[in-house]
Amino acid sequence: MALGLKQTDLARAAEISPSYLNLIEHNRRRIGGSLVLRLARALGVEPALLTQGAAAGLVSGVQAAAQGYPELALDVEEAAELAERFPGWAELITKDQARLAELEEQVQRLTDRLAHDPDLAGRLHEVLSMVTAIRSSASILMETPELEPEWQHRFHRNINEDSDRLAQGAEALVAYLDAPVGQAGQMQTPLDEVDGFWAAHGHHFPQIEAQGAGAVAELIGASDVLVSEQARAMARERLGHYAQEAEALPLAEIAAAVADQGTDVLRLAQHLDQPVARVMRRLSHLPQEVIGELGYLSCDGAGAILSRRAIAGFAMPRGSGGCPRWPLYLALGQPGAVIRVEIQQAGQEARHLLAYAHGEMIPAAQYGQPALHRAQMILVPAERGDATPSEPARQVGMTCRVCPVAGCAARREPSLLQNPADRGAAKEF
Repeated sequence: MALGLKQTDLARAAEISPSYLNLIEHNRRRIGGSLVLRLARALGVEPALLTQGAAAGLVSGVQAAAQGYPELALDVEEAAELAERFPGWAELITKDQARLAELEEQVQRLTDRLAHDPDLAGRLHEVLSMVTAIRSSASILMETPELEPEWQHRFHRNINEDSDRLAQGAEALVAYLDAPVGQAGQMQTPLDEVDGFWAAHGHHFPQIEAQGAGAVAELIGASDVLVSEQARAMARERLGHYAQEAEALPLAEIAAAVADQGTDVLRLAQHLDQPVARVMRRLSHLPQEVIGELGYLSCDGAGAILSRRAIAGFAMPRGSGGCPRWPLYLALGQPGAVIRVEIQQAGQEARHLLAYAHGEMIPAAQYGQPALHRAQMILVPAERGDATPSEPARQVGMTCRVCPVAGCAARREPSLLQNPADRGAAKEF
């Protein structure tokens, strides 16, 4: 209020939804780790000022640190006693936890950039091409002593020119790597452009809801996010599918069903007499004032992420490489089934989410062509009114590279966030 910030503006800056921020402000959600850092950064204050007093802040910090090591089976209720008897040690633990959360967030950004940044890949390819060209010319000069002077001059000239381009390429690469993460590697691929276009509209297009496919051309033409022709073509196809789903299941009908039945996808599908896959896609199209907090992910049979809708407490990588334990990927092997499980993403704000996942087969259009698989997953806050499973929340990660869970049998590669002794360990889950 002192800064004149609207709740929606602060939520956007902190990368959470306004409804989740409202729960925090009304003391209905505990926060810690990277979320405290993002809120403090957005407000321009020290993270400690956002806690309810020094003692409460120490207790919260110690408890947040304990949640990162579930294998130790620590009693979180003892955090208050530790903060009271040894405030110095509690403050040290809290500061280390905040620093760890900040480093985890930075590692996630850098890993995402290294794995999916086409500009970086292009610069590396350019440098390697110049090195290969120089080596090739030098090999010819060394292995052909009887080469005519004219050809020797040409190869010397090629080496000189390629060396100059190599120096320029190396300087550009170093400058690019030195740039802040937020200033490079953003919105580069066509898929990134389409995701940005979708997010800018809140994943909801009233023009298409009202006019159908006739509004697609106008939406694409008015966008300043869709820069490349490939991105426009992808957006045109995705908006066309949006229009088909909106025609088959109108906004008023799905919104009324959600108000009456909640977000249980199987119950909604039965109530509306619609396929589960369509119901899930239409849920992802609803505006936040209708559906509340909701996350969405879809992938193809190879596990590549096709579309996503972010939700606080669940980090989603770009492109591919998500956690094999996500219900999204488990649904690929169970076409037609509906999976419902409560999950908690390790290393995040320890938020429990209820996941609904469904796999479907896309029939082949021609003889002799195999059917393709596709899966999608809806995420809603576990405390919402829907019935939740009785089993404990399943621990999942973001990607193996930045997952702190030790002893996971699904791990593909060592984590940067584990001790070397714990890396590569596996156990059943």
